[in-house]
Amino acid sequence: MIAFAFAAMRLVRAQQDPLYSQYMFNMLAVNPAYAGSADIFTTMILSRHQWVGFTGAPSTQTLLAHTPLKAKGVSLGFSLLNDRIGPTRQTGAYLDFAYRIRTGKASRLAFGLKGGANLYQADLAALRTVDPDAANASVSGKLLPNFGFGLFWHSPTYYVGLSTPKLLQNEIDAIPAAGIVTAVERRHWFLTAGCVLPIDRSIKFKPSVMARMVEGAPLSVDVNASFLFRERIWLGAMYRLGNAFGVLGQYQVNDQLRIGYAFDLTTTRLGAYNAGTHEVMLNYDLRFFTGRAVSPRYF
Repeated sequence: MIAFAFAAMRLVRAQQDPLYSQYMFNMLAVNPAYAGSADIFTTMILSRHQWVGFTGAPSTQTLLAHTPLKAKGVSLGFSLLNDRIGPTRQTGAYLDFAYRIRTGKASRLAFGLKGGANLYQADLAALRTVDPDAANASVSGKLLPNFGFGLFWHSPTYYVGLSTPKLLQNEIDAIPAAGIVTAVERRHWFLTAGCVLPIDRSIKFKPSVMARMVEGAPLSVDVNASFLFRERIWLGAMYRLGNAFGVLGQYQVNDQLRIGYAFDLTTTRLGAYNAGTHEVMLNYDLRFFTGRAVSPRYF
């Protein structure tokens, strides 16, 4: 069990940004250019509990809000993040700015900027080890400012995005006397794409994909296939290459409120030591603007 715990911690160090199974409805977390893409004021709360029953398992809570402004093509977003993995915890706050231009009758290309900071804390001295390790020095609270950018090209029925939410590779922890850096924030790249295809008058099919690239970790790819029934109910399945598979469902309660749930099971050896991953999402749209939404709530 201890060996698995250390293996999990090494994976987390390499791929630090949180994972989301419902990424296709939560893209502001990774791409600032997504802000205001539906021309309505949107708020969302998401809570993810990974590897339930596993000591020190990742737990992530996210609060997002974004809206277009009256200035033509300009949008703003805001996000709060609370992410805990074993003895480490990061709390972040970020602002997003996006500017959209027309590329066709119904398509838009958005350019986005993200800026903010994470407060990183780690109680590494509390880890049980066989031999004392000088690298296991606790970090009481370190502020890590950062910024990133993104591109998001979309129409009412398709999207493609490329982003890196953190460009700076801040030093998280170091041993100054030895001149050793023990941990840094790694730069993550996200490539996302998806579309909505009508099957008949009451059913739509939505395939989507997200690729995550970061130095020091294998390429991570999420593939999702979902069906929308009568513009109300989403049902789908996902597969994270070489890592996990799962199912998700969402219900559009009314024009403003949508609730979602996803469940994953890992396909690695860690699967024998946990009861899966649960993710709950609540989305609410405030229609302050009377114009037609450029991108419906398919994304």
